[in-house]
Amino acid sequence: MNYSEDDFIMISALQHYNYCPRQCALIHVEQVWAENRLTAEGKILHERVHEEGRESRGDIRIEHGVPLRSLRLGLSGMADVIEFQRQPDGAWKPFPVEYKRGKPKPDDCDKVQLCAQAMCLEEMLNTDVPEGALFYGKTRHRLDVLFDAALRKETEETARRVHELIESGRTPTAAYMPKCDNCSINSLCLPKITGKVKSVKDYLSRIIKDNEKTS
Repeated sequence: MNYSEDDFIMISALQHYNYCPRQCALIHVEQVWAENRLTAEGKILHERVHEEGRESRGDIRIEHGVPLRSLRLGLSGMADVIEFQRQPDGAWKPFPVEYKRGKPKPDDCDKVQLCAQAMCLEEMLNTDVPEGALFYGKTRHRLDVLFDAALRKETEETARRVHELIESGRTPTAAYMPKCDNCSINSLCLPKITGKVKSVKDYLSRIIKDNEKTS
C-alpha cells in the first residue's frame, strides 16, 4: 500500500516520536512549537549546511539540502547532505549524512531518522543505500550508521506508529522525565503540571475558563 501525498508526514516526526510521543503529537497534531537555544542553534546549523550547494571531491560528489519522499512509508523531508560515492563500476552510491547540534543519544531516534532518509533514497533512485552517517556538532564527531534489518524494521514500525498517532488526533498524557528539561516546548507541554491533561489546548482552555469564573 502506498500513501497519497496528502497523508505524508515529515521524516523529522519519526525522531520526535522516538524521543517522546507526546512531543511528536504536540508538534505534528496540535501544531505547537517554541524555539529555545538548543533548537535555534540546530536550525542555524541545518541552514548553513543546506546553503553549501554542490561540491566535488575526487570520487565523491556532495549535494546539500536534497528533497526526499517515500510513497511506501508516507514520508517527506530534506536530507542535510547526500554524498554520492563513485563505485568501481562507475555507479554513484548515495550516502546520507544528517547533522545534529548536540551529541550522540543513548537511543536510536537519530538513527531512525537517518535510516528513513536512506529508505526514501532507495525508493526514489531505485538503488541500495546500505549506510550513512550522523555528524554531531558538539563532539565534532561523525558516527557511521549501518542500515541493517533491525534498524529498517524499527524505522518502518516508527513510521506506522506516527501515522496512527497523527490520524488519531490524540495527544499522549504528559509524563515528566529528565530529558524534558531540554525540550524546547517544555513550557507549553508542562509535564510536571499537566499530568492527566492530554491536550495543551484543553489545558489552556481550562485555565481561561477558571480565570473567567474568578474575574
